[in-house]
Amino acid sequence: MNAAKILVEIAAHTLDAAAAAQSGGADSVELFSNPVEGGVTPSEGLIATARKLISTKLYVLIRPRGGDFCYSDHEFTAMVQDIAVAKRLGADGVTLGVLKLDGTVDSERLQTLAAAAAPLPVTFHRAFDMCRDLQEALEHLIACGVQRVLSSGGAQTALEGGETLAQLARLGRERIRIVAAGGIKPETAREIVRRTGVRELHAGLRTTIPSPMRFRNTKIAFGPGSNEYEQVVVDEKNVRKLVEELGRL
Repeated sequence: MNAAKILVEIAAHTLDAAAAAQSGGADSVELFSNPVEGGVTPSEGLIATARKLISTKLYVLIRPRGGDFCYSDHEFTAMVQDIAVAKRLGADGVTLGVLKLDGTVDSERLQTLAAAAAPLPVTFHRAFDMCRDLQEALEHLIACGVQRVLSSGGAQTALEGGETLAQLARLGRERIRIVAAGGIKPETAREIVRRTGVRELHAGLRTTIPSPMRFRNTKIAFGPGSNEYEQVVVDEKNVRKLVEELGRL
């Protein structure tokens, strides 16, 4: 692999999304379920089938529910068990995050999760951006052996948080990999890399397509604001465009 290459990870919540990410040239896929809640742990069947479907690196999200990142003892037990499932099914790594009530990294629990994942690498997700002090949090992640962290620099998007991301990239150099995440688009990707110095980007690049269903009962919806006759998919063309844009750096 070219050491100068900017790596692209795509968040995929379906099998078709994972396949589109790989076809578009992504270097890795983060597999999850329920994008409405920001992502939760995918099912065993989804992980197993995705592993057979794609050959690119597969990172599995370990998150027992939506909402905050301070979990009950039962939820934490589920996270440990979900890591074991991901390992058994051939995941290349896991993505997770645990915080304390005061907005600091829960280092004790993180060490337990990292030990459960070993020898797989651990990525800390954007729970990091919810911490009270990002530099302090970064040092905790490094001490716990985390290899990667997804971040927008504590802002809504990585472009807005570019200055902070650049500081984090300098602070973590050769100790942890900073992955720019949040609002990543082909049109802004090169600017983000130039501003921050990061070498990896994490993107969703989702769009909606109409359902192929011919018969439609439009009187029923199964969730607030949901449309049962639309599908959320990863836009393969946009993935390819993102990869191509970064290849011009």
